[in-house]
Amino acid sequence: MRHFLTILSHEIRTLLYNPSTYIAAVLFLGVMGFVFAGILDLYSRSPQETQPSIIFFQLFWIPVFFMVPLLTMKCIAEERRLGTLETLLTAPVSTTEMVLGKFGAAYLLYLLLWASTLGFHYVLQHYAGDARYLDPGPLLGGYLFIAVSGLLFVSLGVLASALTRSQAVAGILCFSMLFGLVIGFRYLGELTTLDTEALHHVKVTVDSLQVFRHLDDFSHGVIDTRQIIFYVSGSVLALIFSILGVEAKLLQG
Repeated sequence: MRHFLTILSHEIRTLLYNPSTYIAAVLFLGVMGFVFAGILDLYSRSPQETQPSIIFFQLFWIPVFFMVPLLTMKCIAEERRLGTLETLLTAPVSTTEMVLGKFGAAYLLYLLLWASTLGFHYVLQHYAGDARYLDPGPLLGGYLFIAVSGLLFVSLGVLASALTRSQAVAGILCFSMLFGLVIGFRYLGELTTLDTEALHHVKVTVDSLQVFRHLDDFSHGVIDTRQIIFYVSGSVLALIFSILGVEAKLLQG
């Protein structure tokens, strides 16, 4: 892993020099600012029992479905399309270092974008003059969920990019996997078919994999190590499959 930091720094510089990165950041902040303004409008119309930060994080899927594919779809697919992947790996750089370096750069940018939304909560607390709007519990839990779940989300994007040379296909594949993970398990959990005694264990498994339930636990200060293991192990598996996918494509020519 001697060259991991070199690749990571190169990928970060590439992202920082790419105008599309700043366009994506502006779009992200614009969308999340619009969402936050909508939440404030809701609170101005009628009292709410839920903290604004909890409602804010419940809409995490909006940037996840669109920003993660944008951040990851070109990381490996573009290298393959341009024919530079083989050149990169002829240097003393392993496939593992290359995949982890690209994953690390995308993940750090993902965290940076979400960290920038802290300004929304600070401005709200500053102008509202009510410390309850900046309750550290839901904020810390929400951002911890973003950091932990982001490992799996970004690694799925890297996996999608490793399976094809087309950025468009990689983006669509990443969106499909994220949609299945976030919305698919929630839909399965609501099926009455699983309420039978014979499918009780399936029901329990599906419920334990619901991302929205994980978010609810984190936001209320319930940190379940099983959920953390799920995201960490899932991201490790996705990265392993990404490495194997890249190596398989190289062997095919």
